[in-house]
Amino acid sequence: MAEIDLGALRRNVASVRAIVGPKVAIYGVVKADAYGHGAVAVAGVLAPLVDALAVSLVEEGLELRGAGITCPILVLGAYYGHTHSEVLEEGLTPVVYDVGELQRFGAAPRRRRPKRGQSEAASGLQQRWPVHVKIDTGMNRLGIQAEGLPAFLALAARYPHLELTGLCTHFASADLKRPGATREQIARFDRCLVAAADRGLVPDVVHAANSAAAVRFPEARYRAIRPGLALYGAMPSAVVARPELEPVLALRTKVMALHEVAAGQGVSYGGLWRPARKARVATLPIGYADGYPRHIRGAEVLIRGRRASVVGAVCMDMMMIDVSRVPGASVGDTVTLIGRDDGAAITIDQVARWADTASYEILCGISKRVPRIYRTCQPDARP
Repeated sequence: MAEIDLGALRRNVASVRAIVGPKVAIYGVVKADAYGHGAVAVAGVLAPLVDALAVSLVEEGLELRGAGITCPILVLGAYYGHTHSEVLEEGLTPVVYDVGELQRFGAAPRRRRPKRGQSEAASGLQQRWPVHVKIDTGMNRLGIQAEGLPAFLALAARYPHLELTGLCTHFASADLKRPGATREQIARFDRCLVAAADRGLVPDVVHAANSAAAVRFPEARYRAIRPGLALYGAMPSAVVARPELEPVLALRTKVMALHEVAAGQGVSYGGLWRPARKARVATLPIGYADGYPRHIRGAEVLIRGRRASVVGAVCMDMMMIDVSRVPGASVGDTVTLIGRDDGAAITIDQVARWADTASYEILCGISKRVPRIYRTCQPDARP
């Protein structure tokens, strides 16, 4: 079970606001099912607190529209396939990264009328459709090259129904110790903003900063930021850690079985762990199909307020822990894989280190089959 503390989510938004100030817009990122927290539920909380939401896929934006989310939604991933008309009609704001996509949006037919009770703007049927343009300043993934920007803007002028309301870029190294690469990207982006202004484009929204850049580089905040991980109470590295942010997600399960394992006997596939002396091993009904990393090593969980080691290979649907030093451990006991229990804590960053990966991957990997329980305050870890 994944417990989502919506109160912590609200407080994290307030903390981000305090960091960047009231004049910087916040585009709350809810891509990848809101980093595993549940996009529809999270978006419902964030919508009145932020200036806009941001997703990666068109499908993610359509899911939110279908759930009744009417605030501005920016599509960051910029892969549209054959959905250009639908993007405009549903009032999603596309990020365009090359000439071909600009042309496809320029030629997209407008096919539908507003739904009953839906405003013209929300239906995407207004006279002009907002579009944001991505500039590649060093990520080398997507974006208009600086030297191609003048020609791109000239072409955009041929589509009067498209309004270039935003310019953006993406930083590759904002969470790394050395800031030089990010400052170089900021300088390139600033030159592109000047070049755009020289050609008459002064966009309403300029945005570049993810969570790391938003807290570390004030000059990169421009008119808007795009925090994702920070809203969920984590940061991508210790370089940009912010102690005021609260974890929003806790991951818990219960002991389903207990076994006495003799010294030298193997546990789980391949017998990768063999106790040096007789051990008591608990089996948990959660595994890598639920998002707990199969390749994790040296990991711990919390049970009855004590730490217990994860032992043996994590299975698809189950995993094992050594409860030899947990007095009274019983079938049905709550086990905390991420979260707090009696003052002790397992953080998402710890799990990521044990798995030799990033916090993003752990959160986004928690699968749909794990029930989400939404709370307005932090619950007691032990019922």
